[in-house]
Amino acid sequence: MTAETVARLHIVLNDIDPAIWRRVDMPVTASLKMLHDVVQAAMGWENYHLWHFEAGDRRYGVPDPMWPDSGMAAAKNVKLAALVDRGVRELAYTYDMGDDWRHTITIETVGPGEPDVKYPRFVAGERRCPPEDVGGLPGYEMFLKAMGDPTHEEHDRLRDWYGGPYNPDDIDERFTRHAVAAIAIRRHAGKVAYQKSRPK
Repeated sequence: MTAETVARLHIVLNDIDPAIWRRVDMPVTASLKMLHDVVQAAMGWENYHLWHFEAGDRRYGVPDPMWPDSGMAAAKNVKLAALVDRGVRELAYTYDMGDDWRHTITIETVGPGEPDVKYPRFVAGERRCPPEDVGGLPGYEMFLKAMGDPTHEEHDRLRDWYGGPYNPDDIDERFTRHAVAAIAIRRHAGKVAYQKSRPK
């Protein structure tokens, strides 16, 4: 099996300290839509909301047919390799226009992957991402304060809302690794099916 070209990406959720970050290996032949799927899986988001990427003056996401002049290019039609070839080394990724979670994705390295590995692949990370619909940065700060203090007036309500205790330091690495691996397995199955469908 020939090694494919892989970009190592560092993903960080902006404006939070200590940092919430992930590192993944991404095939450059993958679309930005697949990169969105990987960011969701690696960070622990649940893909409930709108999203888009920005690289320079270009935006990529899911174009709205009601707004054909929005300047949004279809992420499913753009390969990561196209950005690498343009010299792009950093992308902005925004998820949930209400909570406005902004991420910075840095392309750290580009090179040959391991021949027997199915990509994309989760490499490392630290800290759990905020819950969906927590209210952006201000809501998350209040959530952390209340969840960390059993005497806080909002502790019981927020614990019920979240569904149990919340540990900001635990990313559940096993679950995260499996979530990204599931995307790799689907991608590999699609490649195999495509190869089988081609005329001999």
